Amino acid sequence: MVSITLSVPEELKKEMDETKEINWSEVARAAIKQKLSQIRILKEIASKSKLTEKDALELGRKINKSLHERYAGA
Repeated sequence: MVSITLSVPEELKKEMDETKEINWSEVARAAIKQKLSQIRILKEIASKSKLTEKDALELGRKINKSLHERYAGA
């Protein structure tokens, strides 16, 4: 197994130190593994998509606008 170095804000490190029973390395490994799994799924979906990059950006803008309108007034 290889090691990586992770930087976190000092306040976050203080909170982590207060919960020594948590294996923070395992938490980080699980989070990285989950994110990579999500990326693999997105890449698979994108590889089968017929949308152009321009179409995808426009769709993203429309979704963002819709979400903003929905939750800005909430």
